[in-house]
Amino acid sequence: MKIISNEIQYHVEVYGEGSFPLVLLHGFTGDTSTWTPFYDTWGKQVKLISPDIIGHGKTESPDVLSRYQIESVAKDLKAILEHLDVKQVDLLGYSMGGRLALTFALLFPTRVRKLILESASPGLATEDERHLRRMKDEELAHFIKERGIRSFVDYWEGIPLFQTMKRLPSAQKQIIREQRLNNLPSGLANSLLGMGTGSQPSWWGYLNKLTCEVMLLTGKEDKKFCDIADKMMKELKNSSWKVIEGSGHAIHVEEPEKFGTIVSDFLSKE
Repeated sequence: MKIISNEIQYHVEVYGEGSFPLVLLHGFTGDTSTWTPFYDTWGKQVKLISPDIIGHGKTESPDVLSRYQIESVAKDLKAILEHLDVKQVDLLGYSMGGRLALTFALLFPTRVRKLILESASPGLATEDERHLRRMKDEELAHFIKERGIRSFVDYWEGIPLFQTMKRLPSAQKQIIREQRLNNLPSGLANSLLGMGTGSQPSWWGYLNKLTCEVMLLTGKEDKKFCDIADKMMKELKNSSWKVIEGSGHAIHVEEPEKFGTIVSDFLSKE
């Protein structure tokens, strides 16, 4: 369905038989199709709400950069939930979607019951780190605008973060590639500039303020995000962390059965 949120038209999918909602937030270059393999399983348990994040999929990609700031996108998500008459949710976010989920939980704490962060971070701790990351993201955004979506996807598939995905069957890799190619260059470039890791606030100093139950998921072969999760666990109060064997960054793709079961069990736990 189409939902107008703060003057931006969002594509949102709602699926499932359950009463309590689970909001699903995809990663950079993704869209709602990230989660469709889990719809039938999770949909028996909860009501799924899955938006294309601004700049991605069938949601609008405006030219105004401020609309991509992560706090602004969190407010868009709040407006979407109000449109659907949803008061409180569980949240699952992957990578960029995890940073958005964490932002939403910090800005609107009474609206979140449980928070699942897959391969996600609270941002970068220091301004020097954020400045360097913003410079890299600006270069990459320029690359996307100048070279186009196909050249960018060629590059993105080859970065070290996704090396373990090379083990996937060719047909599956092609489906992921086609989905990425469906994004608009302007949307991805503005998403990098507006809500990249260097552009968002650092939430490291706020993790201890989270009151909801939090579960961190990382792939054992994704050392960078395992290290981040280890540091996050020292700050979070009501939290758990699972490391998934045989997986890198995209656990939901690389180990979908394990991932689906872990999420179902966490949601059903009182």
